[in-house]
Amino acid sequence: MAMDHARVAKDVLTYVGGADNINAAAHCATRLRLVINDMDKVDQKALDKDPDIKGTFIAGGMFQIIVGPGDVDIVFDQMVQTGGVKEVSKDEAKQEAAKSGNVVSRFIKVIADIFVPILPALIAGGLMMAINNVLTAGFFENADGTTYGLTDRYTWLGDYADLINLVSSAAFAFLPVLVGFSAAKRFGGNVYLGAAMGAAMVSTSLTSAYDIQTATEAGTIETWQLFGLSVDKIGYQAMVIPVLCVVWIMSAIEKWLHKRLSGTADFLLTPLITLLVTGFLTFVIVGPLTRELSDGITAGLQWLYNTAGPLGGLLFGLVYSPIVVTGLHQSFPAVELPLIDQMRTGGAGSFIFPIASMANVAQGAVALAVFFLTKDAKLKGLAGAGGASAVFGITEPAIFGVNLRLRWPFFIGLGAAGIGGALVSLLDIHSQALGAAGFVGFVSIVPDDIIRYVFVELVVFALAFGAAFAYGTTRGRASLAGDEAEDVDEAELEAEVMAEHAEAVEFSEDAADDFLVASPIQGQALPLSEVEDATFASGMLGPGMAVSPAEGPVVSPVDGEVIAAFPTGHAYGLRSVSGIELLVHVGMDTVQLDGEHFTPKVKVGDKVLRGMPLVEVDWSAVKAAGYKTVTPVVVSNAASFSGIEEKGSGTLLRGDELFVVATTSSEGSDTDGNDPEAEDDVAPSVSDDSETAQEKEGAVEVV
Repeated sequence: MAMDHARVAKDVLTYVGGADNINAAAHCATRLRLVINDMDKVDQKALDKDPDIKGTFIAGGMFQIIVGPGDVDIVFDQMVQTGGVKEVSKDEAKQEAAKSGNVVSRFIKVIADIFVPILPALIAGGLMMAINNVLTAGFFENADGTTYGLTDRYTWLGDYADLINLVSSAAFAFLPVLVGFSAAKRFGGNVYLGAAMGAAMVSTSLTSAYDIQTATEAGTIETWQLFGLSVDKIGYQAMVIPVLCVVWIMSAIEKWLHKRLSGTADFLLTPLITLLVTGFLTFVIVGPLTRELSDGITAGLQWLYNTAGPLGGLLFGLVYSPIVVTGLHQSFPAVELPLIDQMRTGGAGSFIFPIASMANVAQGAVALAVFFLTKDAKLKGLAGAGGASAVFGITEPAIFGVNLRLRWPFFIGLGAAGIGGALVSLLDIHSQALGAAGFVGFVSIVPDDIIRYVFVELVVFALAFGAAFAYGTTRGRASLAGDEAEDVDEAELEAEVMAEHAEAVEFSEDAADDFLVASPIQGQALPLSEVEDATFASGMLGPGMAVSPAEGPVVSPVDGEVIAAFPTGHAYGLRSVSGIELLVHVGMDTVQLDGEHFTPKVKVGDKVLRGMPLVEVDWSAVKAAGYKTVTPVVVSNAASFSGIEEKGSGTLLRGDELFVVATTSSEGSDTDGNDPEAEDDVAPSVSDDSETAQEKEGAVEVV
């Protein structure tokens, strides 16, 4: 029976709490995407029981209802026209969904969206910095009490350490470039303009942020005279907040200009005006303001520590990691160096370094707790590498990649750091040099304080790790599944939801006249002739098309039945309700993997709807094993039809049109293209038990 689109639209509105409960609505190829005001008003169970709805789920801040290709757009139009639903684009729906939650949640989401793509560079840099610290730290002591490191004892190590330091520091020294690129993508601006502004902020024409103290004392900082103001030529190495503000402003200016200019004027003037205006705002207003904020925070913390004692240490420990998130901690050396220099006249040294070490160790400890608790492979990798980097002094990978995104590890780390800061003040621990603020940081501590320093670090690590592990096994357990740690693959989630409805599969009457073959994978459409296998490229196994996969599961391209499912999980035979018999062959020569990296979801005899998963594939592992992942979809009973019409091109989502099978128009043929009086003339399919079918199966095994 054909879908009653008006009835489905009416029921959807009823079960989601009415049009007033929908803040924004859009749709994709298969799903309604609704931004809901109050999820408590949604009757999700009633929607799941509707025979015309193939499942529901929540992802990306939106309630998504699977209606199916060819029907979802009609149902959506009915909701807009008769239900008064506010229609928006998919991008606008995402923006509306992103506005949900409080200010802190939205800020954390924005930070995570910007930093996740650049985490590999930060993780690699952090771990290499740890290696460099081990090589150069003063583990050995001379007779006169001075210390020296491995590179001093074994001079041939010096060049290796120097090169490691060069590569490791690049991601941090040029962090504004990476953040500028990623932030522009998040804010909707041109990513290359964002990178250009980031590069300007760390230009070699400026005094490096790392050298401000020395340059100030030497009086070598140059200035511009702009708009009656004297503007210091100072860079923003390793800073986050300044470049985020700058790129947000830049993106707003660029989008404003795009709406008002067009054609050649837009192409030439928009980037020019955008960079010109943003450049002046950056160095005249945004940069100096954020630097003043940084200096104010530093002075305030110094006053608090000196005035409040252990309470000041507690508060400093609590706020140190949030300050790292902003990048404003780069101003701390301006206070530390004078404190260290005062040791020549009886000063105690710097209190900032030991407290920073406690904060870093705490964030590393909670990340390592996540590593031991989570079963999500990607989250485990981030937590392990980020945690190891943090305990050696570089916390950005752990904070941005794991702790902030899960939130509770970050706050547990703050609590442990606060206790560590109080103990640093109580035990009067100071540093006599700058260095790696972590477990190897003891080489920078005043010698008489080293034992107390190491003791406090161990206490902080144990507290943070123990508290995070305990919370992660109770209330924090759900977040460790990985949903909080990475963007949800909505198409994969859709396939999983549809699989839950597999036992209740019912085909519509329209299915008998449906000759569309959809893309079973998200990826690039290819003509069969471009497949690097002569058996498929020549059409020996039938006409069709292929898809070069990008990600996610392989799903059914038709409504029908599974008539062949190879034990290795690499190939499937399907018969659609309309009589099309298909072979879906996942990759080339993948039979040789003997099922490794394939997780089948169906067996022979299962009924499937278009979009239901056939097999989950670890595409990266298949590629790493040396196999091509291009997946042909061919019509194996082509003699029953008169050919195919290619529909798909370029990038396809699962469910997009791939090709349409043309029915035989000869007199006497039935509606599905088969001649009922000539069954013996039909070419054998992958499900036939004939000798020819076995030969065909053998051909599949070979490829």
